[in-house]
Amino acid sequence: MATNVILVRHGKTPTTGSVLPGRAPGLHLADSGREQAEAVAQRIAEWGKIGAIYASPMERTRETAAPIAKATGLRVRTSKGLIECDFGDWTGRKLSDLRRLKSWKTVQHSPSSFRFPSGESFTEMQARITEQIAALVARHPGETIVAVSHADPIKAAVAHAAGTHLDLFQRYLISPCSLSAISYSQAGPFVLTINSTGSAGHLGG
Repeated sequence: MATNVILVRHGKTPTTGSVLPGRAPGLHLADSGREQAEAVAQRIAEWGKIGAIYASPMERTRETAAPIAKATGLRVRTSKGLIECDFGDWTGRKLSDLRRLKSWKTVQHSPSSFRFPSGESFTEMQARITEQIAALVARHPGETIVAVSHADPIKAAVAHAAGTHLDLFQRYLISPCSLSAISYSQAGPFVLTINSTGSAGHLGG
């Protein structure tokens, strides 16, 4: 039996697109992010029966998952494996400053060889998110579940499912409160949709 995993990126925060927040605590959704979370909750509620909802431990992911839980009548379970990449010394820095670093090109074009100073490598991040998803799939055979996470882990999970090398995972765009769905079966993973931000009907069957 196939298990469908709906990966949801958290909604917009006051620093989205300007700062690399990483795992720093205290970052909450902006008003627009809360509106996005309400909208994505309705989309997921129209998908069909949802077996479980999991979220990264960060505030912004749990706040995104809360309306989904309300719309589906489920509770949010915390899953540490869905957490954001550990950006180490880069945490909290402005993206405009980071883009000036020589290592920024490595992050964009050869991420498999990069480790954030005092933080996690992209390879470790991908292994973590894929192992976590595999554990959730094993826990929910034949069900559809929701996993609320962050842009880079979701891109890494999609790349793994699609058979894309990690060095190319930056080519995937994962927008705030977008849906990316992967079906896992004995035949292997099948990517159903990536970065879907449209209506519920756009998700198809």
